[in-house]
Amino acid sequence: MNIDISLADSIDQDEVLHLYRANGWSSSEKPVQLMAALRNSHALVTARIDRQLVGLGNAISDGHLVVYFPHMLVDPAHQGKGVGRLMMRSMLEKYAGFHQMMLTADGGAIDFYKALGFERAGRTEPMWIYGGSEH
Repeated sequence: MNIDISLADSIDQDEVLHLYRANGWSSSEKPVQLMAALRNSHALVTARIDRQLVGLGNAISDGHLVVYFPHMLVDPAHQGKGVGRLMMRSMLEKYAGFHQMMLTADGGAIDFYKALGFERAGRTEPMWIYGGSEH
């Protein structure tokens, strides 16, 4: 299986929505905003197998000190095959040396990110105003 990871790929709304819906993410209900958010991210990483989009992640950053990774999705049919790890390593390489790299994780994703070097941020408490329903 050849996994193509790219930080310079273009994305199509139909393939993005398919991926988000396959993962049950409520942002798929706002396709115009989702596509604008992804396309205007500081960085966008994709994973393709035989040209099919099987993974996607993005970064929001000031470009110098801080980067936040809000979305990292892998098609459920391809989870556990190293796709997410390859995408995240690509992002970590891009932002190596930044003062702060942040993300929010829950469930099984916690162990995934810990294996990549992330840890709980001291005694911080996650907080948000959220319009979704999947968390």
